[in-house]
Amino acid sequence: MSVSRREFMGIVSTAALAGVAGSACGNEAAQAPGDATAQVPSGDDPLGVRADFPAATESLYLNTPYIGPSPQPAVDRTIEFLAAKSRDPVLLGDMLDEEEAVREKFSRLIRAQIGEVGLVSSTSEGENIVVNSLGLKAGDNVVIDDLHYMTSLVMYSQLAETLGIETRIVRNVDGVASPEAFADMVDENTKLVSVAWISNRNGYRHDLNALADVAHASGAYLYADAVQGVGMLDLDVGPTGVDFLTTGSYKWLLGGFGVAPFYVRESVMDVVKPDRLGWRMVDERLPDYQYTIYSDARKFGYATPAFAAIYQLSGSLEYLLNVGTDRIEQHTVALAHRLYAGLTEQGFEVFTPPGNQSAIVSFNHGADYETISGQLAEAGVRLSFREGNAQIRVGPALFNNEQDIDAFLDITKGWREAAS
Repeated sequence: MSVSRREFMGIVSTAALAGVAGSACGNEAAQAPGDATAQVPSGDDPLGVRADFPAATESLYLNTPYIGPSPQPAVDRTIEFLAAKSRDPVLLGDMLDEEEAVREKFSRLIRAQIGEVGLVSSTSEGENIVVNSLGLKAGDNVVIDDLHYMTSLVMYSQLAETLGIETRIVRNVDGVASPEAFADMVDENTKLVSVAWISNRNGYRHDLNALADVAHASGAYLYADAVQGVGMLDLDVGPTGVDFLTTGSYKWLLGGFGVAPFYVRESVMDVVKPDRLGWRMVDERLPDYQYTIYSDARKFGYATPAFAAIYQLSGSLEYLLNVGTDRIEQHTVALAHRLYAGLTEQGFEVFTPPGNQSAIVSFNHGADYETISGQLAEAGVRLSFREGNAQIRVGPALFNNEQDIDAFLDITKGWREAAS
């Protein structure tokens, strides 16, 4: 027989669930932004969202590639959950319903089928699940690039030592790791091509369609770390050909920590096996302590998830869906191009390639780190120093505007004048 999630845990409380049903923690749609999008767009707020982000008005926040601030509706939804939990902690049914709502909202965000979306704890966990399913052995190779996130570089280095696989690293040229460069590395022994869709180092946007063609032509799979892309950019994941994709929720998804949507293309669902086992993967309970597990991406759940982060992500996903990732991409990429043009005009060496279609720009500042970091802190500018503090990474988000970019360029202009 099929068993409900409540029955499986055996802690259903009719009174408790009835009490929560009247609260904001039921499986209801999160309050629409400005509602958030009801705010009137203006010249300094083209998407009509700035009032929902205190970071946008209390600082010059350009650090979403590091941690994205949550919009007020997502904050409210999290607080409502915690308040309800403090009144009556027996909320399991509603919490599991909210988990399903997150899967549904994320599937809409990237235009996937809901069965292709599971939830894991982090971007790195998703890639580990994929790698642990491939049966890698000595003689196999994995192709990555030097624009990838450090965790992936560490993981494949360790697998080279423990399993004897070969890790092939495409070296970027002027901030670009082209599909042609990957094609030169891929052969019949390649089992996986792994990239950060948008590089955390310089925002370089990989061509997923072209990389999928390269990988599939040799019988390999394509994995995309999308933590620096989903939420900032509009994505229709199916036509890209990517096989596996994971994204943490605390950057451009504007959520919290401890939950990461994990996409597995339906046609390769059987390739990836759960490498952790537990009650959350159970679809049906059979007699004599036998069980069947989910056949879709829910099988990657194995334990109690971070429910507060799920409510937070539910609110932020609803927010992003209401604003529209097509509008967010158009807005943020235009701001990045404005920043790129200003920096190059001022004579900075920019690590991000020209014409790049993401909202991240990295450049060599060529100044004294202690001096300029203190100046930026005093001015309330929030960004990241990278590459041994020699580079600055900037990432304008949906709540930023042209005035933010120009204010930052006024600061960098002073550095060039001081150096001349």
